[in-house]
Amino acid sequence: MQFTFEPIGLIRSPFKEKFGIPRQSSLAPAARAELVLLPPFDHPDTVRGLETFSHIWLQFVFHETAARGWTPLIRPPRLGGNAKVGVFASRSTHRPNPIGLSLVELAGIERDQGVRLILNGADLLDGTPVLDIKPYIPFVESRPDARSGFVDGPPPQLPVNWSARAEADLNARPTLPADFRRLVDQILAQDPRPAYQDDPARVYGVRLFDTDVRFRVSEQDVEVLEIRDAPLN
Repeated sequence: MQFTFEPIGLIRSPFKEKFGIPRQSSLAPAARAELVLLPPFDHPDTVRGLETFSHIWLQFVFHETAARGWTPLIRPPRLGGNAKVGVFASRSTHRPNPIGLSLVELAGIERDQGVRLILNGADLLDGTPVLDIKPYIPFVESRPDARSGFVDGPPPQLPVNWSARAEADLNARPTLPADFRRLVDQILAQDPRPAYQDDPARVYGVRLFDTDVRFRVSEQDVEVLEIRDAPLN
């Protein structure tokens, strides 16, 4: 038995590549995104009453990694990148059906030209196809006493320091969102590097909007080195 699904909308977010996206939604509250509904789902009636909910579930497609297929065992970053668990005991993007689930804050709904949902705390790549929207219902879906397996809490946070060069680069880009620095801090504090990479001399880059944020990670902190123009694809 096979099923065919049609996307109801597309995500517009600051994340232009997988590297740097928070590993779970809500870990970077400053990650603001939009869900733009597609015809014929962009009629205002489709979201009537949705504004009464503070959070929503998004079901989406891991479109960038779908072609890579899946494996029965994966290495969760939370376990250091070495220990393996079953794919169904993880939230890996490499799944038999490349479908993801994300809980985001619904900050607003705009209906002036079609329908756009304004989201906070998004962990979604720009261009992600969304299959469905469902309201989050706390008394049904919040279980404070639930076991969380090997995911025993939020990731540890590192202090983030900005070099003089990075400060100057930021000040030279007045068109960036006002909370751009807060977004960078929230992303880098979680150390987005792969678990198996621990070279304090290595310089990494995270693509946000049209920038390439260059940084270095040590055991004590993260240093933002500079902000460059993102390379053209």
